[in-house]
Amino acid sequence: MTAPPPPAALAPRPAETILWTDPQRAEVFRGWLSGIAAAQHLLPDTVRLASADASFRRYFRVDTTVPGTPTRIVMDAPPDKENSDPFVQVAGLMAKAGVTAPQVLEWDRPNGFLLLDDLGRQTMLEVIDPAQPDASRPLYDQAIDALIRWQLASQSGVLPPYDRALLERELALFPEWYIGRHRGVAIEGKLKERLERSFKLIVESNLASPSVYVHRDFMPRNLMIGNGTALGVLDFQDAVYGPITYDIASLMRDAFLSWDEEFVLDITVRYWQAARKAGLPVDEDFGAFYRAVEWMGLQRHLKVAGIFARLTLRDGKPRYLADTPRFIAYIRATASRYMELTPLLRVIDEVEGTSALTGFAYGRV
Repeated sequence: MTAPPPPAALAPRPAETILWTDPQRAEVFRGWLSGIAAAQHLLPDTVRLASADASFRRYFRVDTTVPGTPTRIVMDAPPDKENSDPFVQVAGLMAKAGVTAPQVLEWDRPNGFLLLDDLGRQTMLEVIDPAQPDASRPLYDQAIDALIRWQLASQSGVLPPYDRALLERELALFPEWYIGRHRGVAIEGKLKERLERSFKLIVESNLASPSVYVHRDFMPRNLMIGNGTALGVLDFQDAVYGPITYDIASLMRDAFLSWDEEFVLDITVRYWQAARKAGLPVDEDFGAFYRAVEWMGLQRHLKVAGIFARLTLRDGKPRYLADTPRFIAYIRATASRYMELTPLLRVIDEVEGTSALTGFAYGRV
């Protein structure tokens, strides 16, 4: 008797056309995938695009014949543009820390192809309702748990240092790409002097924070909703050893989502309390810790505004620049709180054609 066909939801999906700019690389990929198919129980004919990110990496999804493990993820990271070594290293560090991250099942190092387990199809960002912060709190509690596990595993000398040189390189992206190339404003005279003075203060503040492992893009877009209680963590290949304030600043001052300050404070306090209980080196005074988080967030916002302008102007990815008003709002909010940052606020007002703030909450922009 012939078995009935599987339900459509369970049947292997047909392959979708994947575009390749290099036909030879396409052939190498097909040969590699076919070569590991038997050992990894893959169905190569079902490979299709899963996602792409701001880098040159792409991700494909492929079906398997393993019950309970319907799909795997393939990373396409051209070695002339992307170094996969840090991804593999940090994936191992996260696994040792008890953080849910993709497991590297196969790695064609010379050609930049990796087979990973699949952490799901929904990001934390996709399930959050910005209008209902209370409903989002359990997800942020899970994020805090993952972050603290990651930070507790920290050791010096394992990851690249988030040092003065790196901090300064990141900040330099803002005047070069956002102010100079995007806004068309010359970096000279009083504007240049104000930026240099402000950047020096920001770097000194951030270097004063104790160092731990830093994900560097720890935000809801990179956290996956799985079947269990733990969130999966993605996009960690740029991890460094640096300020403990960075990842909580990244989580609560998101590139793609804004919260009212009451919710930002609530989640930051929850992180701070959990970190103190875990023995992590956060300041005993929450006010001092929150100030350090704000200044670290300022570093990130300046950097990302520069990166988003570069993605548009150099890499032809204009969708990112649409989110820069959020970053400018973050920058102005922080600069308006601290008298030392008045020169930076004046630069932003000059470049954006805005006037000084008299008050600000982290409202949605």
